[in-house]
Amino acid sequence: MLKIAICDDEQPIREYLKRLVEKCTEGEIRLFVDGGELLADPTAFDLILLDISLNREQNAAEPDGMETAKKIRERSDALIIFVTALREYVFEGYDVGAFHYLLKPIDEQKFTEVMDRAICQIRSKKNVEPLVIKVGGNYVRIPVDDILYAENQARKIMLHTKSKKEPYCFYEKMEVLEQKLGDRFFRSHRGFLVNLQEVARYDNSNIELKNGESVFLAKQKYNDFVTAYMKYLRKV
Repeated sequence: MLKIAICDDEQPIREYLKRLVEKCTEGEIRLFVDGGELLADPTAFDLILLDISLNREQNAAEPDGMETAKKIRERSDALIIFVTALREYVFEGYDVGAFHYLLKPIDEQKFTEVMDRAICQIRSKKNVEPLVIKVGGNYVRIPVDDILYAENQARKIMLHTKSKKEPYCFYEKMEVLEQKLGDRFFRSHRGFLVNLQEVARYDNSNIELKNGESVFLAKQKYNDFVTAYMKYLRKV
């Protein structure tokens, strides 16, 4: 069952969006008045419908929609659909990998089309086959979304994940692992393979992940990395 958040400071809009979502899919739908309330909820949402122009005049301490989206992106790869009357923020939305923009007043046919595509992408992602590796004579299944990055050490690979403090250590060629994991991962250096969904920020020599760790980015790989990352963001 999908977990969906709707965040808008206008109660009629929240209820209206909820009715539209319920026509598109079954799921757990939660409504939020402001960005602070949404950010305080520990739920791992699959999809977030977010108003950019959250009314900060009522409470200037609360983040607006774009600030909320940036904080969400630091910890989650949930699909974000902005629902807004403000066209001027479209390009800024690329910074947080927004899935789509829906302009108010809502075109219900367009809403259904965007929701259908979003749901299809979420379900496709959930059905990604786990990575199977051999560790100490046993085969281990690791969800691809759990992988942070792979590090090459001599003839072994150290696979760093979100759920396990110590990395998995196994024998494999980095080229083979790169092929298995596909284009959601990027070979940032001959010794590193990074999960693009875990990227928080980068410069011309390092990639910082959402958990605070960093991996090397070879200078000659920089342009290819930016291209691959932008392509990834357009998909999510």
